[in-house]
Amino acid sequence: MEKDLDGRTFLVTGANTGIGKATAHGLAARGARVILANRSEAKTTPVIEEITAATGNGEVEYVHLDLADLASVKAAADALVERGEHLDVLVDNAGVAGQRGQTAQGFELAFGINHLGHFLFTTELLERLGDGAPGRVVVVASESHYTAKGIDWEALRRPTATTTGLREYGVSKLCNVLFAQELARRYESRGLEACSLHPGVIASDVWRRVPWPIRPIMKMFMRSPEQGATTSLYCATAKDLEGPNGAFYDDCRTKAPNPIATPELAKELWERSEEWVADFR
Repeated sequence: MEKDLDGRTFLVTGANTGIGKATAHGLAARGARVILANRSEAKTTPVIEEITAATGNGEVEYVHLDLADLASVKAAADALVERGEHLDVLVDNAGVAGQRGQTAQGFELAFGINHLGHFLFTTELLERLGDGAPGRVVVVASESHYTAKGIDWEALRRPTATTTGLREYGVSKLCNVLFAQELARRYESRGLEACSLHPGVIASDVWRRVPWPIRPIMKMFMRSPEQGATTSLYCATAKDLEGPNGAFYDDCRTKAPNPIATPELAKELWERSEEWVADFR
């Protein structure tokens, strides 16, 4: 495989399993320096060793990041800033589905991990993205965002209400799409590129809390993580993305997002997210 990413640095959240791991592997195979941002160093170390052995790329690193705790998110971003880390591309990949509960700061679990943790992490690292060349943020969303009818702002401050957590997952994925759109609107003049994507319905650990026997039946009809990483890798590495800044991608092509993903809703989400993370700025 051509080492066309030599000299470029990519950070992938949730990269010790599933789509994130496949994405990190694909980037390393093309010569990129890759930072894996995960909760567990013990679970990440074998992944780094596996990627290094398979690709011959020794520039694969770990940084601790727990997206369910904004204090951890802030600490991870600060550590990267303090060491003067330069990032070419940030892939906001980590996520949960079918889980119930709240984050350390009391946000609905899927929203807190899938959107709010990434919102703080990404916005704290904006000054480290690009550095003279267009930086890029790739947000792994889902076609599940089409199921969302809107955002109940009060529900985001309560524990997961549904039994499966899938309705909340759809809302969190809508937030992913809105976040990418608003990132593009706010920072395009600085050269920042942003996009969101649907990786396909993937048989990954994101579904690990969906109860038996539903989970194994669901996975029978899903794609592999390697197949799911295809659009993530395209969005992260394409020299010129097909669509406009802030676009939503499916199968490496632009696709119209949920019609409720309007600039007005994206702006409101951004402003509320800023209020909710203000104590960690």
